[in-house]
Amino acid sequence: MALLTVNALKKSFSERLLFEDVTFEISQNDRIGLVGVNGCGKTTFFRILRGEDEADSGGVYKAADLKIGTMNQSVENFSGTLYEYVLEESRRLSDIELELESIGERIHRCISDDERDNLIRRQDRLRIEYENDGGLTFRSRSRSCLLGLGFTEAELSQKLNTMSGGQKNKAQLARLLLSDANLLLLDEPTNHLDIEAVTWLEEYLLGMKCAYIVISHDRYFLDKVTNKTIEIKNCRMKLTNGNYTRHTELCATKNEIEMRHYRNAQKEIRRIEGIIEQQRRFGRERNFITAESKRKQVERLKADLAEPERDTDSIRFTFRAKECIANDVLVAEGLKKEYDGRTIFENTDVLVKNGERVFILGANGCGKTTLLRILSRGEAPSGGRFYTGPGVIVGYYDQNVSVNMGAGTLIDEIHNAYPMMTTGEIRSCMAQFLFKGESVFNSAQKASGGERARIQLLKLMLSGANLLLLDEPTNHLDIASREALENALSDYTGTLIVVTHDRYLVNRLSDRVLYMTEHGLREYMGGYDEYLAAKEAEKEQTTSKPESENALDYKAQKERKSAINRTRGEISRTEKAISEKEDELSRVELAMNTPDYKRVMELTKQADELRAEINALYERWETLSAELERLEN
Repeated sequence: MALLTVNALKKSFSERLLFEDVTFEISQNDRIGLVGVNGCGKTTFFRILRGEDEADSGGVYKAADLKIGTMNQSVENFSGTLYEYVLEESRRLSDIELELESIGERIHRCISDDERDNLIRRQDRLRIEYENDGGLTFRSRSRSCLLGLGFTEAELSQKLNTMSGGQKNKAQLARLLLSDANLLLLDEPTNHLDIEAVTWLEEYLLGMKCAYIVISHDRYFLDKVTNKTIEIKNCRMKLTNGNYTRHTELCATKNEIEMRHYRNAQKEIRRIEGIIEQQRRFGRERNFITAESKRKQVERLKADLAEPERDTDSIRFTFRAKECIANDVLVAEGLKKEYDGRTIFENTDVLVKNGERVFILGANGCGKTTLLRILSRGEAPSGGRFYTGPGVIVGYYDQNVSVNMGAGTLIDEIHNAYPMMTTGEIRSCMAQFLFKGESVFNSAQKASGGERARIQLLKLMLSGANLLLLDEPTNHLDIASREALENALSDYTGTLIVVTHDRYLVNRLSDRVLYMTEHGLREYMGGYDEYLAAKEAEKEQTTSKPESENALDYKAQKERKSAINRTRGEISRTEKAISEKEDELSRVELAMNTPDYKRVMELTKQADELRAEINALYERWETLSAELERLEN
């Protein structure tokens, strides 16, 4: 049964058509990726599904039990902590807890048998609802979700209104993931997440039992978590079965077949038109009859002839590197950086050879951006030294695209950086980056993130740099532009050092990965998949090391495993005790159905004692579950 049906949907703004004739269904097990160039209407489509915007025509039909979950909850006016904000999603379970507590007190005080029976029945119904809806674990699940998304233990008790915009977005994502919605609308959920948090999110989504539609430019993420893909292209929505990579393969095959048929049809039309011309030259009556028959055949062919969809505009450019004679392009020894007495990183050594493509990965806040700024001479290290080889020209792409934008127009940005270029040359280059017509005179200060990113990339293209330091270069770019950037970097003859969370980019271009921590860099050869395989091999090797090789680590791991096993045993015994006590309570409550008032009073006291024991066991279970989670993480 479909959760949601979209039929003949059309939407436009002023005279600009976003999409039309959109028809498809969303079922319970659908995990859909929604892709398309920036500005094609993805977010508008979400707004229509949420009921916040209206389509020009067509309709959205929702199942009676549909509950849509979005990241639109207001966080600005919430005065509590991060943990309290996320627990708000489970307020109904908290309310049930309070009512169960109140019922327990009322049962203890009540005199009427009928009133007591009604309260007991209400109590049983609430307890079943509470347990079935995850009441026993909602606190631990909330905490686990926040930690998985990259929050620290200390941040759980921090006031939400003191957090950054990125942290608030992550808090909204946590509430959405913990909601009881059966259709989630996820708009760029991987924003503000490092690779570890994105990996956790992937596993979490794969384990969910609800449907979702996710807007994302992260192709690796889309490949992991989706089984269908909708692409908005040329004002149409095209749905295919499969993840993003499968979608591109199917579309490429379909377009190739359509183009072949289109060319064959054109060829046939030209052949028949030649016959018509020949018959007319013969000038006899039967030739005119043949020519008329062929003309009608051509008209039918032309009526059925439809040119296949053309690709939407994407940036097209080439990085041209000036020749570099140095073999060692960049050498860094013992780099260290401190801020306000706090060490960000230390003992960082880097050696990059000419022509290498090196990618730096690491958790948010480990100092990757700071390292690139140091290497680009944007700031000084607190210790250590580094140098570049002779003839090395450094080009730096700053992920903070708002910097270095002047007060003039976009074309002024390029002219000020390269004053020797003519206006015609600049406009020609800008056209490659989709700045056409009057758009080149738009204000640089008011440019969008994507426009600022394209201006920075254009400046790099014109610089001739033979060592590119790129900090999150695919941020703010849609998928088509990311692929154009990859193609340009693939053809680039210089040296690359790239900080990124884009695992697709790493897999395609990387010669080696440097994983950064506060204590330095760890090297892995190959792309992201090779890095993952090497990390997994390291983990297996560590667990299999004999005590003589790493006695302290081995003992610590052994003690940790013993503690985990002990805690799991305690949890299992506590769950068994809860089950036994609840069975005993059920028997006691059943025995209360007797006219013997004295016996009822004895049983009531016994039931109250059992409930107190059960509540204590549940508290013990929650404490043990939190301890197990801590040990496992």
